[in-house]
Amino acid sequence: MSSKTTARDVSTESEPERAETASRAEGGSRALALLLVITGAAGLLAAWVITIDKFKILEAKVAGTTFTPGCSLNPVVSCGSVMESKQAAVFGFPNPMLGLAAYAIVIGVGMSLLAGARFPRWYWLTFNAGCLFGVSFCAWLTFQSLYRINALCLWCSLAWVATILMFWYVTSFNIRKGFLPAPSWLKSFFGEFTWVMPVLHIGIIGMLVLTRWWDFWLS
Repeated sequence: MSSKTTARDVSTESEPERAETASRAEGGSRALALLLVITGAAGLLAAWVITIDKFKILEAKVAGTTFTPGCSLNPVVSCGSVMESKQAAVFGFPNPMLGLAAYAIVIGVGMSLLAGARFPRWYWLTFNAGCLFGVSFCAWLTFQSLYRINALCLWCSLAWVATILMFWYVTSFNIRKGFLPAPSWLKSFFGEFTWVMPVLHIGIIGMLVLTRWWDFWLS
């Protein structure tokens, strides 16, 4: 009996069920909508400040002077070092310009949900794919910041946290609604403990930052 139940729990949906899921439109909860608006606004603020500081750095270079961003506090927390690195323009233009567009879209989705909008499966999956790209890009930037640039940017860190939160909660939504195939135990887990994943994710980054400059923090 138990083996039959397990097989049923992890089996894929039937053709009619898949068709119904694909055509169904879903609106997120007010909590999800607010989370998207808040994290999108936090990411947009970070991208805006970094963009302005980047322009000021370039203007200072043209004028033959130097500009130190306000978040450059010490050799480790040094936004200027991060902004002037080659990793800060990996696509050929400053990374925060990508954030200005991406986080504005997130705010737009959140505001639409607050207004009662409902989106089909393809929309939610496309949005989830965008969040996946964002959190993967943040993971790469985290590695580069800790082990190649050897400096932290506080505004970048704010954008990382915002992106991690939106990724896990959007992924949780898609799993719980059946838009992403998952066994029943995983749906139950995200139904009760979605918060565990972003806390664990952010906690791991925090531990990496702590251990990377352990001697500096203790000095």
